[in-house]
Amino acid sequence: MMTIVAFQGEHGAYSEEACRRHFGDNVTTLPCRTFEEIFAAVEAGQANFGAVPVENSTAGSINKSYDLLLDHDLKVHGEILLRVRHNLLTIPGNGAAITQVRSHPQALAQCESYLNRRKLAAVPWYDTAGSAKDLAADPMPGVAVIASKLAAEVYGLEIIDEGIEDMPNNYTRFFVVGKGDPPRSERSKTSLVFAVPNTPGSLYHALGEFATRQVNLTKLESRPRRNRPWQYVFYVDLDGHWQDAHISAAVVGLLNRAAFVKLLGSYPAAQPLESEQISSQSALLQI
Repeated sequence: MMTIVAFQGEHGAYSEEACRRHFGDNVTTLPCRTFEEIFAAVEAGQANFGAVPVENSTAGSINKSYDLLLDHDLKVHGEILLRVRHNLLTIPGNGAAITQVRSHPQALAQCESYLNRRKLAAVPWYDTAGSAKDLAADPMPGVAVIASKLAAEVYGLEIIDEGIEDMPNNYTRFFVVGKGDPPRSERSKTSLVFAVPNTPGSLYHALGEFATRQVNLTKLESRPRRNRPWQYVFYVDLDGHWQDAHISAAVVGLLNRAAFVKLLGSYPAAQPLESEQISSQSALLQI
């Protein structure tokens, strides 16, 4: 059975690279213009899953993704940790004459020192893979782009230099979203969102439901409730599956204390990151 996975961006985007890492190179990918289109494609049955970036190790959480997880009924089926390796690409044979580099503003910022050392002019583009696609469609002398190795393959560009990012510990975390619940795995994580009454100690007592049961929280982050100014929801990641006895008890306790609780999913945890770059997954995800 063919698996179709929706992602945001053009073919060759880092999000598509994440899809291939998780599902294998034979996966069929569906590019979407926006994050909203990813959720719509999965809900409409155009894709089996969607790959949604939720956090970057240097830029922090991607708030739009968390808002969509709250608004939609899709569940988290997995997580992907992708090392973002920026590469300098150009038209084959054009490497010696580069004066201008195009890419998404965030990618340009992440390679600023590299570009400054070589006195290369940075030109913002709408997308990393989009800059590669446009250069391949309209070759221009002296122009290069910053994009993934996958983009070089897709658009037939030459890799001039690899790993040009200023900070090597540049990782993006993705959620794989889909309908229903994933099969239970041996090493699971759980994500949920909740709100508490606006009373003294309410958050303290809500989190105490996890602390008293020795449940390890790997992430806690607040976001404004868009329909209620100056009120907040709290996103939590924790080690284990919601069906584990101590976690199930903690969630029941949380339900008794919270204004609302939404379970985003229990899913297989991603493999730990490369040891030479970062000691453990929790070192990245804990803020």
